[in-house]
Amino acid sequence: MNAVALAPTMAANDAAPDSAQPPWNDEALHPRLLRTVLGCYPTGVAIVTTRTADGRPVGLTINSFASLSLEPPLVLWSLVNRSPSLQAFRDCAHFTISVLGCEQEALARHFANPAVLDKFAGTAITEAPEGVPAIAGAAATLVCASDHHRETGDHHLLVGRVLRVARSETAPLVFHGGRFTGLAA
Repeated sequence: MNAVALAPTMAANDAAPDSAQPPWNDEALHPRLLRTVLGCYPTGVAIVTTRTADGRPVGLTINSFASLSLEPPLVLWSLVNRSPSLQAFRDCAHFTISVLGCEQEALARHFANPAVLDKFAGTAITEAPEGVPAIAGAAATLVCASDHHRETGDHHLLVGRVLRVARSETAPLVFHGGRFTGLAA
């Protein structure tokens, strides 16, 4: 990994020129403004999948995935409380997180579209030993045991204990500023 040179920080008593002061927002913090600000932070794009109790596959696109712990191996992601898939993920024993490659933008859009009723129709998947589907050709896949979930604000936080992983040399798909992009080589 290449080191990034950062500008030197100023001591607390150093006077900063006015141009160094951020334009702090003085108005009410509206969800749209917060969403725009959070869009400055690039995230990876993944599809999380599981099966319902009757065996039906369920999946959706997320960009809220993060590492939580290496010992034990835990990851987390979030799902809006009004999602029709929430019950399936709260009740599941296992799920997969497939980190999408830069060539899988159409798949990300497909799984993000609530109008698509059968997201798995025509989608290449592999089956994890735990019986849950994973997206074929993903940059990385994590198979997780559902460990914990908790309602927080307007989302549910879901924690998974990583059981197994797979990866490829595919560059990841990235979401930044409200659009999909890739990483520069």
